Amino acid sequence: MVLQLDGTLVTVALPTLAHQLRVSGSSSAALLSAYFGAYALLLIPGGMLVDRCGVRRVAVAGLSLFLVGAASGAVAGGFGLLIVARFVQGAGAGVVGPAALAGAVSGFPPERRGVPLGIWGAGAGVANLIGPLLGGALTYLFGWRADWWALVPLGLVAAGAIAMYVPASRERERSAAGRAPLNRMVLTASFVAAITFAVMIGPFYVIEQYLQDAGHYSALAAAAVLAVVAVLVAAAAPVAGRLADARGERLTATTGFLLAGLGLALLGTPGIRLGSAVSFVPLAALGVGLGMLFVPTSRAGLNSAPQSSHGRVSALLSLGRLLGAAIGASAAGAVLSSGLSASTTQQALLVACAACVLLGVPAACRLGTRQTMIS
Repeated sequence: MVLQLDGTLVTVALPTLAHQLRVSGSSSAALLSAYFGAYALLLIPGGMLVDRCGVRRVAVAGLSLFLVGAASGAVAGGFGLLIVARFVQGAGAGVVGPAALAGAVSGFPPERRGVPLGIWGAGAGVANLIGPLLGGALTYLFGWRADWWALVPLGLVAAGAIAMYVPASRERERSAAGRAPLNRMVLTASFVAAITFAVMIGPFYVIEQYLQDAGHYSALAAAAVLAVVAVLVAAAAPVAGRLADARGERLTATTGFLLAGLGLALLGTPGIRLGSAVSFVPLAALGVGLGMLFVPTSRAGLNSAPQSSHGRVSALLSLGRLLGAAIGASAAGAVLSSGLSASTTQQALLVACAACVLLGVPAACRLGTRQTMIS
């Protein structure tokens, strides 16, 4: 949850930061690139460390590195030092990420992992919801450095909770750490994760920009519209966890893609105006559909590998999400560069709908097929 808060807190603070440090808006985006670049580079090594050293030890070490970066960023005297601090934060996040997902199912048998993964997914959804609000309030009241300082006590609480409640790994669980975790199910789950985040990031960005540019919404009002979707994502994740435990990943993920595709198809219909009361119905379908996708993806990948490989499986799933987010953001940027209008917005949403139906549904149908639950 702390990692999700970090992204939204910093993004909200960027305009104020750029003004006070006298850098351009495009230059301030380098802070995001430094963070996500380091995050991606450290995911696989972080997953290997989890499998070799255990969730608790690696998570605390990664959070410590993350907190060093956060505190350094809060006191950075210049933009260059701030970029270095963000790189350190990203490196810590790359180590923590696989530990967080692997730790979410630690101690649960394969057939009951949907429920803890649902809680994990709901926590991420809540973080994405309150992050912009908290970041906006902190930046307005205390300046952009407060967003970095806020991460320090939050990270300390998370590290304390991990040290207290996450059990130390047993030697038996690490004995097979050298086995390769890559298999067909892990690849399929990573592909589904990539589609999910591409479908989420791209349309969200296009919708938010359209509401501000064409709908004349304020940034806060546009964020409030999408907050409805975030609430439904968080609410649907625990439901998806129980459904995945009861009926398997295939039904859960297929339902999620169909609901998300239906919502995008309706939003792309010329008769529905974004931001109107009617548009909240397809937005609700989109939110519930996306919320149904996080749990079955992680459950299928983790259940297809022994627990001694869960760190590396988690890293591969996270890489899929990062790749999908990058594709979605690039596609949204291409739409915006060609000129945002009602027509281009509808076309972008329909392309995302096609990705759900033509790519997502067939991939979801392969989750759980010939699957062996490995504890």
